[in-house]
Amino acid sequence: MKILQINASARREGANSTRVANRVVERLLAANPGATVTLRDLAAEPLPVLDEVALGALFTPADQRSAEQAALAARFDAAIDELKSHDVIVLGVAMYNFGVTVQLKGWIDAIARAGVTFKYTETGPVGLVTGKTVYAACARGGLYRGTPNDSQTPYLKSVLGFMGLTDVRFVYAEGLNMGPDATAQGFAQAEADLEAALA
Repeated sequence: MKILQINASARREGANSTRVANRVVERLLAANPGATVTLRDLAAEPLPVLDEVALGALFTPADQRSAEQAALAARFDAAIDELKSHDVIVLGVAMYNFGVTVQLKGWIDAIARAGVTFKYTETGPVGLVTGKTVYAACARGGLYRGTPNDSQTPYLKSVLGFMGLTDVRFVYAEGLNMGPDATAQGFAQAEADLEAALA
């Protein structure tokens, strides 16, 4: 098993989402002797923003790109190659202002590419990245699971499923800013979720 851990907090140290993601990986390694882990910290190594310059590079044929465009496109290509070469993806999902972090959105923007990770057909879109399991290690300061304010869960199911990543298992640590008792309960719930996700 090859595991890709994506830490997507804005913080390199002390992020609760990283703590939950680390725990997921720890349990996966214990259950799968010989498994390997690739760690990608998007706070330490942010991906390029999908702006006008990046779009220009990606939509320019490879043999017509400038050196700068080729280098930029290579960063996005590397993110896709890394995704495809791993069996299990563990996402550290922090909640900022009810959504995913700019770091995680940047990774999604880098890997979602028509003709590469999904394609359009006469009957609709088809995901091209299949046969993988994704663990979404979610950390929230409040209680949002199952409420209208949880925009992360449906978004991640939709955008990952669009690329063929339909086996997405969620692990939630919530209430982490609501006092010591709530924090303890939040991490205990994450352990219960993880147990169910691994079953």
